[in-house]
Amino acid sequence: MRVAVIGNGPVGQTTALLLARWGIATVLVDGRPGREAAGSRAICQQGDVLDIWDSVGAGRAIAAEGLTWACARTYYQDRELFSYRVGPGGAGCFPPFVNLSQARTEQILDQRIAAEPLIQVRWNCQVTGITQDASGVNITGPGQAGPGLRADYAVACAGAHGDQVRQLLGVDFTGHSFADKFLICDIKTELPGWADERRFYFDPPWNPGRQVLIHPCPGSTFRIDWQVPGDYDLRADALDARIRAVIGDRPYQVVWQSVYRFGSKVADRMRVGRVLLAGDCAHVFAPFGARGLNSGVADAENAAWKLACVLHGRAGPALLESYHCERHAAAVENLAVTTATMQFLVPQDREQRERRLAVLAGAAHDPALRAMVDSGRLAEPFWYADSPLTTPDPARPFAGRPPRGTVPRPGPGVLVPDIVLPRPRAGTRLRALARTGFALLGAGHSDLDQVTGIALDDGLRRGLDARPGELWLIRPDAYVAAVLRDPAQVAPALRRCLGFCHN
Repeated sequence: MRVAVIGNGPVGQTTALLLARWGIATVLVDGRPGREAAGSRAICQQGDVLDIWDSVGAGRAIAAEGLTWACARTYYQDRELFSYRVGPGGAGCFPPFVNLSQARTEQILDQRIAAEPLIQVRWNCQVTGITQDASGVNITGPGQAGPGLRADYAVACAGAHGDQVRQLLGVDFTGHSFADKFLICDIKTELPGWADERRFYFDPPWNPGRQVLIHPCPGSTFRIDWQVPGDYDLRADALDARIRAVIGDRPYQVVWQSVYRFGSKVADRMRVGRVLLAGDCAHVFAPFGARGLNSGVADAENAAWKLACVLHGRAGPALLESYHCERHAAAVENLAVTTATMQFLVPQDREQRERRLAVLAGAAHDPALRAMVDSGRLAEPFWYADSPLTTPDPARPFAGRPPRGTVPRPGPGVLVPDIVLPRPRAGTRLRALARTGFALLGAGHSDLDQVTGIALDDGLRRGLDARPGELWLIRPDAYVAAVLRDPAQVAPALRRCLGFCHN
């Protein structure tokens, strides 16, 4: 077996599907007896993630079933502070995000896996041992016949509770855990006017001192998240009172409920020899902004194309170290963004509490204060400007994290904008073509092995803000690796992007 994927959740499923797309055989192992079919869990799937799933045949199905709300309303105590409309945004043909239960997303990915002969699935395989040598990884555990599982490489997607896997790999996973809990309920009910609105309540009278978030989901289902005290008692009568405080006196049905405590943690290493860590096995964040599953899918894509290059002999094992460099930096940024949100939502000292109070009290009439209300910044791609694989361009310096809801100017380290290509590939999206291998924009053809040359027409030039004579080298995950002006620079930039030089 070429790659073992530990954990059959959405990140593990995506990893296996992407590897199969590159022609790599995988086995998905999971200690659970089977798929958990209930509960919304991770519901907000970001547009660029739908784009990744589209490359394995699942993105359009998930987008079609999902719901995109059009209006975000924010309240403080008993009054509305402000609202804003959500634009079309998103990656190419996809909306900026959809709400769809994790359970349904997993079912759609399972359908793709069932049709893929390069993927084996093994449930009831609790991993109790991981050892490595110069040529592969040995995975052992109860339920496995014979000596266990042998693979060239492994990707650990064992989730937030993958303590056993992290311990076996010697990975440190320290961080901060929050004392408060979150009560989640999926309810079916009719709420006229709420089906396309997300509502966020700061300190409402019916949940004083804490927050409530309400998301619409498909099928007249609403997901309600209450921040509750650590000693919260999940009793039916108390739950009914909480629900009716939100929806009023109307019929409803509880579809699923759960109470959980979350933390903010990042593994100190996301690569341990021949094992890569991805998703919640490598990082967990506060839930505001939906940066858990979405960043995990980005981990999966980053790992898959690099493992494929190594296993197909195009790159050496040094390329895998860039997985840690890039995705650990992404995890640290996600941690910083969500930590800032939590400091606003749950102030830790007097200064933070006074700042929050001043912002919320004045946000209704002061646009500057309104911009400081932090209920979570929606997941977005990480930009690999400082990656060892990226060839910098002094003429296109990276300006840092862009304002909320915007993307940076195209350039090295940035996810390429999605543009419809000219003839002879008319109708093909640039990102879709880029995800078939390396691409060189600005060249009618390429003499380099497995690099597709694409001429720059006016539409591509405008979308990229490209200048005459430029050559754009695009990675297999649709990120810009280099912007060059001399054809002789292309081969060195490609070698760099394959991990053969890191300076």
